[in-house]
Amino acid sequence: MTLRSFLPAAALLLTTAATHSALAQSAAGPERRPRHYDKQGRLYYKGPVRFTLGGGVGYYNGDLTSSLGDQFLGPSLSAGLLYQFHPHWQVGSEVSYLQIGAKDYLPSRGLAFRGNNAVGTAFVRWEPLRDPGAYSLPAGQSSIIKPYFKTGVGLALYSPKAYRGTQRPSGNFTPAYLEPERFDYPALALVLPIGVGVTVRLTSRLNATIEGSYSLTTTDQLDDISTVPSPGFDAGRSASPLNDNYGQLELKLEYAPWAR
Repeated sequence: MTLRSFLPAAALLLTTAATHSALAQSAAGPERRPRHYDKQGRLYYKGPVRFTLGGGVGYYNGDLTSSLGDQFLGPSLSAGLLYQFHPHWQVGSEVSYLQIGAKDYLPSRGLAFRGNNAVGTAFVRWEPLRDPGAYSLPAGQSSIIKPYFKTGVGLALYSPKAYRGTQRPSGNFTPAYLEPERFDYPALALVLPIGVGVTVRLTSRLNATIEGSYSLTTTDQLDDISTVPSPGFDAGRSASPLNDNYGQLELKLEYAPWAR
């Protein structure tokens, strides 16, 4: 084969290979995914799915105290899923474990408690700022920092233990726990979480998030201290009829294994 005959054959081979490569990329590329348009007619694609894992602290607000100085801060751990269904909106679900506790702000009452809680929630997240990366643009144009707000609903399985004292239970201190106000612990309560956070894009697949949330509950016994009469407390351990609430402050990682 002469050089003159080889060059056209090589050019044909390269053209064919490039065509096949372009077709393969087209079949796997985002343009083959369902297209969606916002109110301004801008094209975007839904997704990706992100897995989340977080850790931080849990804190309490109830009959005993609302002061940070009275808290027995405990660990807060979470894992969940996120899915982007609109450039400004995400939907997700999460399971978490947190330990909370506190001492009484009233020395005359002298109560304290520690509780273990398992929580499952479903929520929506709203990002107020426009992120170019949420539209059909190169991933490199995505925003580095994105604030968001979240709200949702869920169920908490709570199991508290109340006692007299001012110290946190530890290996050196095991309190004499009081008779529980109810005998069906762990008990269920409805929770309504509200939160804010900031997401930082580390790579196209990995984000880091700092998030603070506060959850309203439907129970006054998150601390096993309420108006319910119990042994030694004819009028109940507390005079407040208000429900107990809790909060979480966590650092989270969000990983999208199928991000494009």
